[in-house]
Amino acid sequence: MKATVSPSEEEIKAQREWYVVDATGATLGRLATQIATVLRGKHKPTFSPNMDSGDFVIVTNCERIVVTGKKLDTVFYHRHSQYPGGLHSRSMREQMERFPDRVIYEAVKGMMPKTRLGRAQMTKLRVYAGPDHPHAAQQPKTLEFGE
Repeated sequence: MKATVSPSEEEIKAQREWYVVDATGATLGRLATQIATVLRGKHKPTFSPNMDSGDFVIVTNCERIVVTGKKLDTVFYHRHSQYPGGLHSRSMREQMERFPDRVIYEAVKGMMPKTRLGRAQMTKLRVYAGPDHPHAAQQPKTLEFGE
């Protein structure tokens, strides 16, 4: 019987890829789950839940995502300044107008593990509101999701 082989950190880092995702016309939740899968590395046969084997993901055109139902007016994003009375809330509609990249970032963050490993995996996500990104040197591959 063969023993289970677990890849080392160096092998995992050597196999990391860069992917670019165009969010134009994509549904927010469906896109976020697929991005979270790639960030965690669950699309690879060497996936291990205790290791960061995921790839880098670049998301462009965030302002063109689609949100179903009444979520634009019923979903709120909260932040607090840590001072008394410092709670600030914005609806998804306001957030999409001002910071569309944060909407996708928060949706993906909610689908990642709430541990040190999950926070480390989130550092591999890059989100941009427009079609341009500064990561051309990494030669990212286009990642297509079937909807």
